[in-house]
Amino acid sequence: MTFPSHRAALLLLALATAQPALAEATATPPAPAAELQDAINKMYPTLVRIYVVMEEGMDGRMRKLQGSGSGAIISAEGHVLTNHHVAGRGTRFVCSLSNREEVDATLVGTDALADLAILKLDLSTRRLKDQPLAVASFGDSDKLKVGDTVLAMGSPGGLSQSITRGIVANTEMIVPKHQISMTLDGESVGELVRWIGHDAVIYPGNSGGPLVNPAGEIVGVNEVGIASLGGAIPSNLAKKVAAELIEKGSVTRSWIGLEVQPLLRSMDDEKGALVASVWKDSPAAKAGIKPGDFITNYNGTVLPDCHAAEDLPTFNAMVLGTVPGTKVTLSGKRDGKPQTWELTTVVREATMGKEDELREWGFTARDFTTVAALEKFRDSKDGVLVDTVRGGGPSSEAKPPLRGSDVIVRVGGKVVKNRAELQQVTKDLTQGASEPKPVLVEFERDGQQLATVVKVGTAKDPVRPRLADKAYLGAATQVITDELSTALGIPGKKGVRVIGLAPDSPAKKAGLKEGDLLLKLDGKVINARRPEDAEVLPELILAYPTDASVELEGIRDGQPQKWSVSLAKRPIDDSELNEHKDELFEFTARQLSTSQRDRLKEQQGEEPAGVSVLKVEPSGWAALGGLAIEDTILTIDGTPTNDIDTLKTKLNSLRETKPRSVVFGIRRGPRTQFLEIEPRW
Repeated sequence: MTFPSHRAALLLLALATAQPALAEATATPPAPAAELQDAINKMYPTLVRIYVVMEEGMDGRMRKLQGSGSGAIISAEGHVLTNHHVAGRGTRFVCSLSNREEVDATLVGTDALADLAILKLDLSTRRLKDQPLAVASFGDSDKLKVGDTVLAMGSPGGLSQSITRGIVANTEMIVPKHQISMTLDGESVGELVRWIGHDAVIYPGNSGGPLVNPAGEIVGVNEVGIASLGGAIPSNLAKKVAAELIEKGSVTRSWIGLEVQPLLRSMDDEKGALVASVWKDSPAAKAGIKPGDFITNYNGTVLPDCHAAEDLPTFNAMVLGTVPGTKVTLSGKRDGKPQTWELTTVVREATMGKEDELREWGFTARDFTTVAALEKFRDSKDGVLVDTVRGGGPSSEAKPPLRGSDVIVRVGGKVVKNRAELQQVTKDLTQGASEPKPVLVEFERDGQQLATVVKVGTAKDPVRPRLADKAYLGAATQVITDELSTALGIPGKKGVRVIGLAPDSPAKKAGLKEGDLLLKLDGKVINARRPEDAEVLPELILAYPTDASVELEGIRDGQPQKWSVSLAKRPIDDSELNEHKDELFEFTARQLSTSQRDRLKEQQGEEPAGVSVLKVEPSGWAALGGLAIEDTILTIDGTPTNDIDTLKTKLNSLRETKPRSVVFGIRRGPRTQFLEIEPRW
């Protein structure tokens, strides 16, 4: 993937440093390109380049990222096989087919443990609807041998579909021992998958693309780059997971609540797998299995002797592949004596719940899963796990502040068992409220029971009071310093130099021009000679009534000059301008200021329109669509937005209609353009 989430990035970075030993074999020379042409002709039309917008909880917000990956069409209905780390967190998908058609797609299902996902092409958005889709077929990954020729297909770096050739380097490649554990959304990479290692060149962006044999069949799904090698998920696993995702949208697996590790070097005479951990109240714990036991047989199937980490996925696959609710028998040894344990498997939950944002609180939060609760020594899954907290938000401003890993158990004296209950409590608290509402929050942290008060809710757009009317000249000036007065041929003189004039201002109407030197106001010297005296003239003007007439004396082109100026009321100050902070699109806009309007009118030769973008939150929907600070929003879906009230009304109406995309017409400098923004409603 070209722009992976931080979890996937950690995976790819860490694996890039790994140096797994390859099985020794005599590699056959790669097949000539002509002999592979049939495979290329068969598979290439099935390749899909995937553009994805994904969301991930960071800094108390669901941040948006763009990326691209690869996939292959595996059904006539338009199902596309790719990686979980490409599509699992996606909210918007556009797939580019090999004929360059761009087709919308939706996520059917995803499986983080196997790092696989299924997308479904929206065939109604095809440009060439009469052309049937090319469909890939699966080969048998168990038949692969070290030295076999393979082709890696995909879109490296988000480029057009490409093919590289190599050989199988290893059929059971894993993360080396003592390497940092890598996870995808809480799931341990390598617990189930043993990669097909190969040297067909792949790059970020190839993720999810097929590994293909000379018969033109998928024998793997490329997942990682490991130094100069690639790692692919075996097709036999991918085929099974894909079928279940297409049928049910998820994969159902069994859990017995134990973890195994390879036998220690000192255990040369032992057999099976060494039990490392047994989770409290799990089926394994209830059956009496303990850390240090050896498991040699799972429900009638003999385990390989797990002297190496490569052997562990075999046992894990036995357990995970069992139908939940099945009564199974495990055999092994404890202290050299034979042991037998009977237990009933249960449904395996995700290791970690998916996070989501609660804007009114300023944090992202998760529900507990069984393992997540056990990891925090909790007896139940009740409570809301705070994931990340936004700096400056309601939760971070509380005393004491909430922080990641806190567990919220009560709000306003009411027990909250999960995120849905917290969202309902939040809705009840904030409904009809014009300001954030303080509420008592009870939470757990490191085994302690704490309480704090959080002001829950979103602050409304502030009402900006009008400042008192003041006199206005409408001339921008700079101080005539001693050095500047000498250079201008008026040594020793004090005053200011005109550097800009507002259109239709009193100064412009009086005939002042840029470059004029102003030395006196109503016969009194303008006492400015240092840079810090820049406010001397403006302060003198403010002392006059708004309808006063003043006389300025100075110099133009070396000749003395006088100007009679009729002052006017000061235009609206920037601090008085209406603003709107939109929480969904994550940007702040403000009415055009007088200086902006004057500048735009002078540049464009017409009355300026639109509202000015004051702030754009990084990784928000607006930022993802390309909106930037100082852009002027002219239209939204064709509706002119000449004031803040119109902007708010339009944005609020979009929350009702929920269109797939929203088009912002903007002006950026001398150019106008259209930005397409696709929020998650």
